[in-house]
Amino acid sequence: MKIGVLALQGAFVEHQKMLQLCGVESIQVRKREQLKGISALVIPGGESTTMGKLLTGYDLLEPLVRLGREGLPIFGTCAGLIVLARDISGPVQPKLGLMDIAVKRNAFGRQVDSFEEDLAIPAIGEKPFRAVFIRAPYIIKTGNGVEVLTRYNGRVVFARQGRFLAAAFHPELTGDLRVHRYFLDQCLP
Repeated sequence: MKIGVLALQGAFVEHQKMLQLCGVESIQVRKREQLKGISALVIPGGESTTMGKLLTGYDLLEPLVRLGREGLPIFGTCAGLIVLARDISGPVQPKLGLMDIAVKRNAFGRQVDSFEEDLAIPAIGEKPFRAVFIRAPYIIKTGNGVEVLTRYNGRVVFARQGRFLAAAFHPELTGDLRVHRYFLDQCLP
């Protein structure tokens, strides 16, 4: 099993470290041909508008939409959640639109409003997960087939739809492997 980590911008190296600690091989994906042979894809945090433009500029948008529709498991964190969403509040931007969710960008405020919070996520265990929120989005609407995995202050911040997983926070910036293991265990065939 080899996991691709979109490496156009954002915390892709940190995701690779987490995957390595989970015992999984990963590769950085910057070119279309690097998609061949991957078992899943992680889309890191970063800046979603820039990421969408880079996906288009590097000719990755269409192949990722196709692969996602064909069943490729995809895990998006923060900006990756936004790129996965079908609907995004605010300016129009390139997106994959694979997950039946609507999201609000920068929903918890600006960079200076970033924070950490212990979240109860029953799907990964009883112990609270220390989540890092940086200019984080949240999910404002979920469609059929979307499972809400946790909320923060009533807002959906972690959800799954089949082989797609989306977190508004940055699990790669913690030492806790449970969210990455959940993706590997629950979303991969």
